[in-house]
Amino acid sequence: MDPEEIEEVVEVQSDYDRDRDAVAKIAAARDSIRHELAKIIVGQEDVIDEMLIALLSGGHCLITGAPGLAKTLLVKSLADVFHLSFNRIQFTPDLMPADITGTEMINEAKGGREMVFQQGPIFANMILADEINRTPPKTQSALLEAMQEHQVTAGGITFPLEEPFFVLATQNPIEMEGTYPLPEAQLDRFMFNIVIDYLSEDDEVRVVAQTTGTSGEKIAALFTGAELAECHRVVRQVPVAEDIVRYAVRLAAASRPGRKGASEFINDYVNWGAGLRAAQFLILGGKTRALLDGRSHVTIDDVQALAAPVLRHRILANYRAEAEGIGVPEIIAHLIKNVPSILGK
Repeated sequence: MDPEEIEEVVEVQSDYDRDRDAVAKIAAARDSIRHELAKIIVGQEDVIDEMLIALLSGGHCLITGAPGLAKTLLVKSLADVFHLSFNRIQFTPDLMPADITGTEMINEAKGGREMVFQQGPIFANMILADEINRTPPKTQSALLEAMQEHQVTAGGITFPLEEPFFVLATQNPIEMEGTYPLPEAQLDRFMFNIVIDYLSEDDEVRVVAQTTGTSGEKIAALFTGAELAECHRVVRQVPVAEDIVRYAVRLAAASRPGRKGASEFINDYVNWGAGLRAAQFLILGGKTRALLDGRSHVTIDDVQALAAPVLRHRILANYRAEAEGIGVPEIIAHLIKNVPSILGK
């Protein structure tokens, strides 16, 4: 074997060892992060898992829940665990795009005048867009370029955002009067729609006792932004069987009414179904879920477990469904039950 071949083999082995170490670290991440978050956050294990899958996949999240369920605290705590810079933006009806992205200002230093760009709060690793549906579409759209391209353009100049970059936007499902529902194009850019519900009685007792006593422990940083970016690379290298990919595509396609093969249930109760991005996020999230479970392959169970957070903001039920008490959760359950998981069925 000549020196070039030996060098190539050594390089491949080095990449394999590096990826194996990264996979082992991701597999151990769930328990260590849960343990750290438990210092402040009570319960919400499923919510934490879904947010963790989105972060390790490099996706943005929409968080839906009533006030007082610790949405902001949970996001801030995750930023602390990953040692990420964090900014919270409170969306209000009078918020302007420049309030998010930044604005040009006159700098009179050293006796001269020049225009300089003053960065807005979006220049951070993790952004909490609090009550995003309370601001008009013009301001909501200021997030579009940042979420998709990870950059901001102002005055004809493009400013890259620091990586990794995540947007976690919250919505209050109770007070919908005077709000501006996100358009489908922007909803589709969120990997998951995570629903936070009320805690059990025992967990609420723990929260009340914890928050009305002396200050508790502080969260320690377990990872760095660079390590999180490395996780994104490892996740995308997880192999997926074609049958699993085809199932994810079928699951998303089955939600579209009026198409060949659509069930009578979907045609009767769905106004608009999920697009291609849903299948992409089902597979990407499935890869991350597999690694967190210590597996290097994706299964049908991974795809089905993520169907709800991936599809619930991509399926629009019609008026007939609303009149008969059928919501998006029932539609997703129908899809999982009726879309064959084995090709040829």
